[in-house]
Amino acid sequence: MPDEITVQASAAPVRVGRAVWLSAATMASRVLGLVRDQLFAILVGANRFSDAFVVAFRIPNLLRDLFAEGALSSAFVPTFADAHRNRGPGAAYRLGNAIVAVLLVVVGAITLLGVALAGPLVRGIAPGLEEPALAATLTRIMMPFLLLVSLSAVAMGMLNAQQRFTAPALAPALFNVGAIAVGLGLWAAGLPREQAVIGWSFGTILGGALQLAAQLPSLRALGWRPRLVLDRAVRSDPGIRRIFRLMAAAVVGLSATQVNILVNTYFASHTEGANTWLQMAFRLMQLPLGVFGVAIATVAGAGVAQRAAARDMAAVNATLGSALRLVAFLNVPSAVGLAVLARPIISLIYEHGRFGAADTDATGQALLCYALGLYAYSGVKVLAPAFYAVDHARVPVIGSILGMISNVALNAALYPLLGYRGVALGTSVAAGVNYVVLAWAWRRREGTLGGKGLVVQLCKVLAASAVLALVAWTVQRALVQVLPAHKSLPRQLVLGLVPVLAGAAAYLAAAWALRIAELGELLGALRRRRGRARAGASAPRP
Repeated sequence: MPDEITVQASAAPVRVGRAVWLSAATMASRVLGLVRDQLFAILVGANRFSDAFVVAFRIPNLLRDLFAEGALSSAFVPTFADAHRNRGPGAAYRLGNAIVAVLLVVVGAITLLGVALAGPLVRGIAPGLEEPALAATLTRIMMPFLLLVSLSAVAMGMLNAQQRFTAPALAPALFNVGAIAVGLGLWAAGLPREQAVIGWSFGTILGGALQLAAQLPSLRALGWRPRLVLDRAVRSDPGIRRIFRLMAAAVVGLSATQVNILVNTYFASHTEGANTWLQMAFRLMQLPLGVFGVAIATVAGAGVAQRAAARDMAAVNATLGSALRLVAFLNVPSAVGLAVLARPIISLIYEHGRFGAADTDATGQALLCYALGLYAYSGVKVLAPAFYAVDHARVPVIGSILGMISNVALNAALYPLLGYRGVALGTSVAAGVNYVVLAWAWRRREGTLGGKGLVVQLCKVLAASAVLALVAWTVQRALVQVLPAHKSLPRQLVLGLVPVLAGAAAYLAAAWALRIAELGELLGALRRRRGRARAGASAPRP
């Protein structure tokens, strides 16, 4: 892991170099994720079989988001960081082992219930699905994925709380590697769609196991040893009580998000292919969300947890403000680019094999609606963990519930008018409602959100993003006029990549002209990393 690179922007210390490194690691995972999705599109396409897989995977995945990577991470990281700082590594690792023991019992039982109740679960969340029996079979195969990623979330939390981000960032890449390896085997075998999704389900389990295994060596190097004991002394640990208290609030808050997804699945199940189109579009939206939003939120969240443990609220506010400015600088233009260039990007990535041009058009319309909520999604990922770190868990619960109410109401109102597009639009509006609630509540409670300049910086970013949109759209239209009309991979490459590069260059130029400070910070962090790399390469070897 590189040394810390602290950027002072209005006294707001977000370690941009660390965020850049984490973004690069996350980028590798997301690119592999796109390769995985490409293979799925080639093998299966968008139809009743792909919908069966999407719905089946959603069941353990929703529980993962709710209990493992959602509520557990939000509650565990600040508690582990506090124990590590104030009581020492031994107490912190005892806390981690206690949580592992609880997960093996509780999540193991939930996994068995999911296997037993797969049929009713599928019929309940997707009544319009054309292949419910296949979806139930796939659910039974993939339920153990929940236990694997729950344990992986604990390992990730222990590493992140100790400022070790590399292994957790790279672990999802191994999940994708496992799925890709299985997918290549299925492609070579030339299996029909129904058999391909069954094989793909086993690839999901393999990927989950690799994701957990990737983090264990780093934990062991830090001194962690598995000790699955849950005696009276461990159960009375104040850290355990704090985790369960925060998790109870987080589960209520995150359950609103899961209700949103269930509502979306319910409506989309009535149109063949819609769940797949929405899933593919959301995955593309998650590329900048994961590379930039989650990376910044992870680094900022660990910093907030440590500063909150030290009771330094001025530093907490400074970290949040810097993180939100970085989120705006990186994710607002990403959202604009996805909206303007949705069709050529989707055509390049997915329109191969059994995924046709009509599927590209449908996925592009969903992506346009999802992109509207990208900034809000990223902002929520930064702000929500901060409330848990300072023991104000009620606020993100309220924000999630209000977002859920908005999403359900908009689905009911928009689906008859816009179909599956209304599902995506309702999701984006719900994220916006959640973000506004969190930002308003933090300002009201703390009197500030990381200093001045957030609104001014956001206006500058919007102006630079407008330049990006104009340039990208103009270049894309010009290329359509001069390139051959027939579909080919070279044409897809040019239409998918050249406007993106032109738009990115225009955005950076506009950001420089508008003197957006985050551009200089990122370039400075990259120069310092390159300087360290050169110094390390030229240093004499012993």
